[in-house]
Amino acid sequence: MILIVCGLAEVAAIIAARRPSHMITLLDPASMIETPEGFADRHLKLGVNDIAEPMDGMVLPHEGLVADLLKFGATWDERAPMIVHCWAGISRSSASAFVLACERNPDVAEKTIALAMRKAARHAYPNRRIVALADDMLSRKGRMVDAVEAMGDYEYSGVGTPFDFPARF
Repeated sequence: MILIVCGLAEVAAIIAARRPSHMITLLDPASMIETPEGFADRHLKLGVNDIAEPMDGMVLPHEGLVADLLKFGATWDERAPMIVHCWAGISRSSASAFVLACERNPDVAEKTIALAMRKAARHAYPNRRIVALADDMLSRKGRMVDAVEAMGDYEYSGVGTPFDFPARF
């Protein structure tokens, strides 16, 4: 099934049009949204800033965040799409979608998954810290990190365009 990667501004329209069953929100804690109606226990809210190195006053992605992402991802049965969003739909959300796809496809080369993301979204720039943490937790021995680097340059747009990303390869 499909992971829908987007920014906050597109969430309401995607919920209305696509009827996802699950949603992951990655926003800085001060900007965290309320759970949309009908999602109750199917909305994971991760308060985190889009940074890869520690910065004063900001929340750095950490192992607990990635563990929560993977645990929540395991609750999704793939019968309906899942929204994965951050503020702009470029970094935290694309990293999380990449992590979930890698976890669900242990026998698929990480580079295949990363290059599929690049093909789907020229603007995707997965948060390197989220990817590195997941790489360690999933025992990928650096292959996830290398795969994201192999995606090459991205097209900076300020705000990404929503895109579909397969959960299974």
